[in-house]
Amino acid sequence: MRAQLAFVTPRKLPKAASIHGRVVVLDVAFASEASGGGFEKITKPFIDGLGVRLAAWVDHHDHAMHAQYNHDPRFVLTTKAEHGACPEMISEELCARVGLVDTIVCHTDFDGLCSAAKWLREGREPYPGADNDARAIDTRLGTPSAIARRFDRAIRARPRDTGLLGIVVRHLAAGLAEKSLWVPIDEAGAELHAIERVTMDLARGYRRIDIAKPCLPACTSVAFVDVTEPRKMYSTRYDKTMLLLIGQERASVAIVIDGDTMTLAAPFDSNIHFLELLGLSGGMPTLVSVQKSRLVEVLMRLGVPRSEIDGIG
Repeated sequence: MRAQLAFVTPRKLPKAASIHGRVVVLDVAFASEASGGGFEKITKPFIDGLGVRLAAWVDHHDHAMHAQYNHDPRFVLTTKAEHGACPEMISEELCARVGLVDTIVCHTDFDGLCSAAKWLREGREPYPGADNDARAIDTRLGTPSAIARRFDRAIRARPRDTGLLGIVVRHLAAGLAEKSLWVPIDEAGAELHAIERVTMDLARGYRRIDIAKPCLPACTSVAFVDVTEPRKMYSTRYDKTMLLLIGQERASVAIVIDGDTMTLAAPFDSNIHFLELLGLSGGMPTLVSVQKSRLVEVLMRLGVPRSEIDGIG
């Protein structure tokens, strides 16, 4: 019998009791304190609740609490620098060692869905180059294939549509053999066009701030935009990932504020480490979200002049 699927994010994990049988967790980062509860209130209760039913946890996001599980062979944990994406960590040997599972808990991006499909295929790539595609999409380095872009656009258009996510995993797990499954995937992907238009409009609000005396050698400028009010003008949502990437094209670091949340992003190969800079326990070194209340602190740590900070406020 094929394993059930549970789609989650690091900040929103289900109750362990709601997850059936023996479980493998793929591409789900340990929560940091920036997640509104952190590891102790989000991740640890899930791990403890699963208990002996947890067969394996495979992830590639940095976290200080990884060290607490080094002794437990069920946990296959690395940093983002060691593995840019999770599927490349899933081998036939690992799947054989872990054995059969009843439920696969995975992240809701292409990286996580591809990981789930590869697990269902007992460690074999869904298609040649899938591991490389997952790395290219997750790190934004290199160029993903046309196949991966079709999947990624659909996922970004409907990130919370569990029915669509299930179709994506099913198509990948079948080695792309069921051609009819491209229809709902491409229909979803087409919806991204309107979202991209809104995102491009919001990107016009970016303000570039040059840093004459950077605190980080790699951070000589910041692109800043607050979309809290502007986004209310549109009936279609925007794509924060795309907005951050546009900001990174204009400055060393992109900062997007939306409501009470502030997201910082830098290129994967920039050597900028936001976790260290902001004293966070875990997550992606080059992509973090924190409370807007830390805006002044963040800008000062990046070396933005006080005069510029006052102007933003």
